Amino acid sequence: MVTTENPETETHDARSRLVMAALRLFAEKGYKAASTREICELAGANISAIRYYFGDKAGLYRAAFFEPMGDTPCGSDVAAYASLPLPEVLTRFFGEFLEPLKKGEELGLVMKLHFREMIEPTGAWQQEIDAEIKPQHEALVSLLKEHLGLDRFDDDLHRLALAMIGMAVYFYVGQDVISLISPQILNSPQNIDVLAERLAGYALAMIEGEAARRARDGKHEQ
Repeated sequence: MVTTENPETETHDARSRLVMAALRLFAEKGYKAASTREICELAGANISAIRYYFGDKAGLYRAAFFEPMGDTPCGSDVAAYASLPLPEVLTRFFGEFLEPLKKGEELGLVMKLHFREMIEPTGAWQQEIDAEIKPQHEALVSLLKEHLGLDRFDDDLHRLALAMIGMAVYFYVGQDVISLISPQILNSPQNIDVLAERLAGYALAMIEGEAARRARDGKHEQ
């Protein structure tokens, strides 16, 4: 019996093993302390595979930092559906923001690596801020400005946007606390979807509260 191997599948598997091995070791040891030899041993790959797939150790680190989160890492393109009704925009936003939470243990390693990157920066975190976090924030602030009928941006718009995003971010950075207090909230894809719906509702209430505050302050200024 002849077995036909698929080179494309083998390439994908080898590359994926390297990314996951790198994610684990970089998260545990940091960029400098984790050696490429260790990573290749854990992945069951030849040391030359790193140069073939990633160019060098830095390229492998970037792959481990960004790729495990998927195509929409911790965020979404708010501007792409900003014309929809606000409740639907918020539901989509939080649904996409929380989607990586469904990855389980893999996400724990990603968060550990992100925390380590903040302490031992390589430039990857700044790249994520510039490429994803800042544009996402700006799109959300623009959405709030339009919804509240404002003619300019102000600090309270940024406070509101950061508070809304902060609600969701806690479920990433506070996973250890949540697992002790109320683990069922994140223990299934269905419960994570419910969480996204609830956060959308909370955010809508925050926006309505900000609109009411501005209306009150406007009356006081008259």
